[in-house]
Amino acid sequence: MRALALIVIFVASAATAQDWRPLSGEEIRAALTDRALDYGAASQTFMASGRTVYTSNGRPEQGSWRVAQDQYCSAWPPSDLWACYVMEQSGDTVRFIGAQGGITVGRYID
Repeated sequence: MRALALIVIFVASAATAQDWRPLSGEEIRAALTDRALDYGAASQTFMASGRTVYTSNGRPEQGSWRVAQDQYCSAWPPSDLWACYVMEQSGDTVRFIGAQGGITVGRYID
């Protein structure tokens, strides 16, 4: 019985650690403005001006970001098309969920 109780406690703790909360537009702005995220093999900074820099393999790419209808949106030259993502947060980790269901997870590094 004790082993079962420990398993239940462990499962409950693991579930809590993965609780994702959707972010509103204002929360997205607060979560990203003048912040930096680490994606593992890449990183990204988000400036208050609406500029963003994505760095992978030591190569920075500059783009733009904004919040529209409670979603994070970005555009990357040479394209002028904006791609938008729902954002969720769990502790110091955020994730971007695309329209097709793709998920990118980043952890604050600042």
